[in-house]
Amino acid sequence: MNWEQLLLVSILLSSLIPGIIIFGLPEERHRLRTILNLCGAVVKISLIVIMDIGIYLGHTFEIRMPLIPGVELLLNGDPLSALFATLSSVLWLLTTIYAVGYLEDSPNRSHFFGYFSLCVTVTIGIALAGNLVTFLLFYEMLTLTTYPLVIHRGTDKSLRAGRNYLIYAFSGGAVFLIAVIWLQNVVGPVDFSATGFSPGFTDSHGTVLALIFVLLILGIGVKAALVPLHGWLPQAMVAPAPVSALLHAVAVVKAGAFGIVRIVLDVYGAQNLLLLGVLPLLGGIATITILYGSLRALQQDNLKRLLAFSTISQVSYIALGMSLVDQPLAVIGGLVHLVHQGLMKITLFFCAGNLAETLGIHHISKMNGVARRMPLTMAAFTIGALGMIGIPPTVGFVSKWYLGLGSLAAGNWWLLGILAISSLLNGCYFLPILIRAWFGKQQESWPEELYVGRFETRLMLLLPPLITAFTVMAAGAVANAQISPLAWVRFIVREYGL
Repeated sequence: MNWEQLLLVSILLSSLIPGIIIFGLPEERHRLRTILNLCGAVVKISLIVIMDIGIYLGHTFEIRMPLIPGVELLLNGDPLSALFATLSSVLWLLTTIYAVGYLEDSPNRSHFFGYFSLCVTVTIGIALAGNLVTFLLFYEMLTLTTYPLVIHRGTDKSLRAGRNYLIYAFSGGAVFLIAVIWLQNVVGPVDFSATGFSPGFTDSHGTVLALIFVLLILGIGVKAALVPLHGWLPQAMVAPAPVSALLHAVAVVKAGAFGIVRIVLDVYGAQNLLLLGVLPLLGGIATITILYGSLRALQQDNLKRLLAFSTISQVSYIALGMSLVDQPLAVIGGLVHLVHQGLMKITLFFCAGNLAETLGIHHISKMNGVARRMPLTMAAFTIGALGMIGIPPTVGFVSKWYLGLGSLAAGNWWLLGILAISSLLNGCYFLPILIRAWFGKQQESWPEELYVGRFETRLMLLLPPLITAFTVMAAGAVANAQISPLAWVRFIVREYGL
């Protein structure tokens, strides 16, 4: 085993080993559990950064292990996997810090953080999957590792949400499994490749491959929360705020969006999809989801449910960019939104969690004047919300700018209109919240004894949203810098020859 292969294995073990140890810790071992969590997250980031540098310098990161005859477990570090792995590991460190503060006095913390670590292991496995079978295995394991987190509170409502999540996830997984087996039967083993499978298959099996593409998108569209497969996500908001942040910005929904990217770019390839003529279907589903999510968000008073429907809308920008795969600018917009949406949405969920944990605020109607009580939290929320609307210089503006340019380059003026309407709707449900919080007359009484300390809430709850909010602004302001997410996405697009 060379150092590149050892690095891939170490990236997975850096969270798997601490997670297994954490399961066996007594509840009172708070300090050791925190050290294991944070050290595992820091080590994972460090290893992934080494992989990122190696990929940029041209090193090959690949390890193959036979599973059954004709099927291999393949881990591969390429520029696209590096993008998702880096995003997941960095946000996971911040989520871990936040979760430690959020669950400080909660029961079953070893159980929670054990599954938390398993979940990051599986998510990174999805990022590093080098073929469709490996992706499928980690993708299904993601359901099993996130379910205990969804039902962590153990209430009737959370248990119902968990059952609903399993029904959706396993149904989608079954469709995905059928599609993977069918595709492998048609084209053979499907290793991820910048050109997809051989173009010759589109001539001899065009109709079948088009149907399989639809099944793959349906199967993976459950976790990506595409309409009408989104029903599990708003219900899952009964989970603790760190889990909500994890579902939306790091693991489940983002893994579904990443899967769509892999299917378009690496399984089928741009040229095969253009020949099959199925991309307008993906674009249509994305458009419906974008508008539906925003319209439903307008109807919500519960803050986390509003953010859930906002996620349904915003994640589909990624699918929209992939539907214009022949336009490099649109692909750049979709891929960079994979990172940008994660930064913005995790900021918003951290802030929502702060309001709930510190002041007991769960509904927008109770937020009048709350910015005067929690100014730093609401400042971070404001930046995240303005990013979602697409106000410059936030990262949200960068994503929408490139998607808009790609739509124009494709001659799809109506898609530019959809982006404009979506931004208008984003403003319609986020701006009233900001006006209410900053300028509304305080209706509720929030006694200071709700939290007594130096800051407006516990420091471990306050720091993560401030860091992510700063990044939302900084990554947008210096989008053309060589260390920005946009620069790496341009590197990815060049690697695909787009």
